[in-house]
Amino acid sequence: MKDFTYQFNISASQEEVYNALTNSFQIELWTGYPATMDDKVGTVFSLWEGDISGCNLEMVKDYKIVQEWFFGETENPSIVSMILKKAGKDTRIELTHTNIPADAYEEIVEGWKEYYLDSVKNFLEFY
Repeated sequence: MKDFTYQFNISASQEEVYNALTNSFQIELWTGYPATMDDKVGTVFSLWEGDISGCNLEMVKDYKIVQEWFFGETENPSIVSMILKKAGKDTRIELTHTNIPADAYEEIVEGWKEYYLDSVKNFLEFY
C-alpha cells in the first residue's frame, strides 16, 4: 500500500470548488459521465461509470471532504482527504490519498492529476 499527497490550486472560490466536487450534476459536466454524489456523510458515491466508488466519511461545507475509496478486499481502507484553503484569489486543494494498492498506484496518481483535478480546474476556470 502506498500514500499520495498533492497540492493543487484552482482559480475559483472554496464554495465553487466544493460544489464541483460534491454536486452530481456538476461532476457529470466535468467528467462527461453519470455520477452519484452529494455532500452528506454516509453517501455511497460512484464516478466514471463506477471506476471510482466509495463512501463519504466527513464533509465540512466549503472546506473538507473525507472519503473511503473502495478497491475490493484490502486490509486497510483507502482514505481520500481534500482540504480546501483560500490561497490569494485561488483555492488550494490539499489532497492526501492513503493505502492505495501498489499495483494501482501509478494509475491512481495519473488519474488524480490528469483526469480528476485538471478536469475540475478546466471546468471552473474556463466555463
